[in-house]
Amino acid sequence: KGNPHINVPFPQMNHQGKPLEENLIELMEFVLLGFADIPHIQWFLFGLFLIIYIIILMSNGTIFLITKMDPSLQSPMYFFLANFSFLEICYVSATLPRMLMNLGTQRRRISSVGCATQMCFVLMFGTTECLLLAVMAYDRYVAICNPLHYPLVMNHRVCIQFVTGSWTIGIPVQIGQTYQIFSLPFCGPNQIHHFFCDIPPILKLACGDTFVNEMLVYTVAVLFVIVPFLLILGSYSKIISIILKLPSATSRAKAFSTCSSHLMVVVLFFGSAIIMYLRPNTRHSEGTDKVLSLFYTILTPLFNPMMYSLRNKDVKMALKKLLWTIISK
Repeated sequence: KGNPHINVPFPQMNHQGKPLEENLIELMEFVLLGFADIPHIQWFLFGLFLIIYIIILMSNGTIFLITKMDPSLQSPMYFFLANFSFLEICYVSATLPRMLMNLGTQRRRISSVGCATQMCFVLMFGTTECLLLAVMAYDRYVAICNPLHYPLVMNHRVCIQFVTGSWTIGIPVQIGQTYQIFSLPFCGPNQIHHFFCDIPPILKLACGDTFVNEMLVYTVAVLFVIVPFLLILGSYSKIISIILKLPSATSRAKAFSTCSSHLMVVVLFFGSAIIMYLRPNTRHSEGTDKVLSLFYTILTPLFNPMMYSLRNKDVKMALKKLLWTIISK
């Protein structure tokens, strides 16, 4: 793939046969190859991802607004949903604008500082999403399994603490993880076979021993992906057992519809993230990595409003009220 525009040679060993360590050149920039292997559909991809980005911003932004403005949507469930919608906007904005710029201009270079910054934000928002989905599952568990205690258990102070914890717990861990990865020696090549700076493709470019970093990735993934996922599964197993005991088929159907939308988002997000970060290194293929990343960075924020909100009567009513207010003005 001898494209002179993106191939930057980095010498690995000079002619005198000096050890590799003496010849390490610190990479000041990387090249995000993205979808460079399919050049004939670059503009199609640009258009597609631009439309997806606009839909994500508008749909999640609308949910955020109506859950803040409508008096009937002031319960803990909608407080968490507002946070989740805002998070999805932040999460997708960490990757999509850069990808659109690369597709539009074909200038795929990114500085090592820019790459580290992007990775750090993607990891922090990803961690927040895992924790927030677990909090939302717990909220549904309390609402369905302990409805009488719900106002007491999920009071305003508890909700604020849950959300603050979800947003902040991952920050020091992911800053530390990013710093460790970018402290590794990079001596070329500098091409990242991905559309954003993610851990697996960056670790592939490191020249030193990456064993400690890989162990750290697995540890962090277990803490922030597997543990919340198991808590969600635990919550939903209890919820389903309670739903099955409900006397009327109507109430069972209503409870199932609320839970099924949440579960679909959970399976989509956690499934792709677990496969991405907990596979053995030998099985990593660039094409698979890109497809999996599309699932948890772009498709989840795209489907979230449809899964959570368009199947929710209260949100539909609030949306109709908002539209009617705008039209009547």
